[in-house]
Amino acid sequence: MTEQPAAGAGGVVRAVSVSPGHTMTKPNAGAIRLLEGLGVEGDAHNGRTVKHRSHVRRDPTKPNLRQVHLIHAELHDELAGRGFPGLRPGQMGENVTTSGVDLLGLPVGTKLRLGDEAVVQVTGLRNPCAQLDGIRPGLMKATLDRDDDGNVIMKSGIMGVVLAGGEVRPGDPIGVELPPAPHVAMQKV
Repeated sequence: MTEQPAAGAGGVVRAVSVSPGHTMTKPNAGAIRLLEGLGVEGDAHNGRTVKHRSHVRRDPTKPNLRQVHLIHAELHDELAGRGFPGLRPGQMGENVTTSGVDLLGLPVGTKLRLGDEAVVQVTGLRNPCAQLDGIRPGLMKATLDRDDDGNVIMKSGIMGVVLAGGEVRPGDPIGVELPPAPHVAMQKV
């Protein structure tokens, strides 16, 4: 796990996005409202129980651990260097595009304060979806990597649940509060 900033330190919200339909790309917005225990107001994945279609088919009564999807803008930069230039915030399905926080290095249970009021608790990794190849062929594979031990690294962002609601806008600061040790590495949710 990579070292994180001290509690309270963090990055910035680069963009916010929302879509009422189950679309891969989410249009950018001037602001989004996070609703406690539900997710992003007006988004297709808002709700207490799972909304992702494949998860609904398996068990529609499971709790929704994927209320908010966050991707680090640094991933867009990395992908541009690997032959996928011009990816825009929201294009890969995220609600919040961040900068300056190593999202993939956060442990489960980390609290992210977005702006003045909203708090999202990290639940796990977003597994890359084949729909990414609809944006650009090969994009899904490009969001996967392997560590030195051969383990798969999923880079397509993280998921969280809303602990405290509030409005989130581009330019808002992101505060990071790590959970008590021992930390648990994220798995896909």
